Amino acid sequence: MEETMKDYEKELEASFRTIKEGDVIQGTVIDVNEQEVVLDLKYYTQGVIKAEDMSKDPGFSIMNDVKIGEVIEASVVRMDDGQGNIQLSKKEANDILAWDVLAGYLEEKKNLTVKVSDVVNAGVVAFLEGIRGFIPASQLSLSYVEDLTAFKGKELTVRVITVDKTKEKLVLSAKEILKEQARQEHDHKVAMLAPGTVLEGVVESLQPYGAFVDLKDGLSGLVHISQISQKRIKKPSEVLSVGDKVKVKVLNTNNGKISLSMKAAEENAQVDEIESVNTEKFSSGQSIGTSLGDLFAKLNL
Repeated sequence: MEETMKDYEKELEASFRTIKEGDVIQGTVIDVNEQEVVLDLKYYTQGVIKAEDMSKDPGFSIMNDVKIGEVIEASVVRMDDGQGNIQLSKKEANDILAWDVLAGYLEEKKNLTVKVSDVVNAGVVAFLEGIRGFIPASQLSLSYVEDLTAFKGKELTVRVITVDKTKEKLVLSAKEILKEQARQEHDHKVAMLAPGTVLEGVVESLQPYGAFVDLKDGLSGLVHISQISQKRIKKPSEVLSVGDKVKVKVLNTNNGKISLSMKAAEENAQVDEIESVNTEKFSSGQSIGTSLGDLFAKLNL
């Protein structure tokens, strides 16, 4: 009786439903084979998607990429495929729906995983939501990429940077994410630098307002002109040259920028030298005798 009621409810639901060619509808996968995917549409008849109508992605595999129980959106191509089923196309539905999804990814700045399917002139191709996306060579890495073939078959984490439905143009970027990761790593390293730390570095460039010093490990800081020398100077080049090795003291690391001082490092060195001299002054290397025997031995009785 319960089964009969369920069947009746399904028939009732189907009777109120109208499906026509061009509609985009949902169905649940109930069967998959090399030739087609069969969907339960909660309708009088089933829906069928031929393998060639599933995806434009050359890497798509109907047996590996479609699972029983999966819900698929597809557009109605014909109400009767000749065997009483509704003929559907996921490719056509994708052309209608995917661009809105991709526009959402662009707005969200969502990180997405894609697989490079081909290498073309000036970049590579990867499919996202069934749409062919282009990743320019300049957007593959933080540095210049000479051999694009090394990326074929590789999985990349990307973001959508251009969506144009009318021109069917989808552009992706891995560089956007890599830049953010590098910035986060840089900021973490900077945050770990405690003010007051004395470091060695190499002068990498001179500007009218100061000198930039390479501290290694991808970090560099600015020594303002007022912090270069104990004496007053008009320009950094009076006392510094690019390539000079210098000692600097970290003043602060505000806003991810490192502020340095050569003057403060020199002052530190002078204090250390004075303390070292004072310590040596009171260390003759001989032990001070305090016994009565020592005292009597020094007296002329």
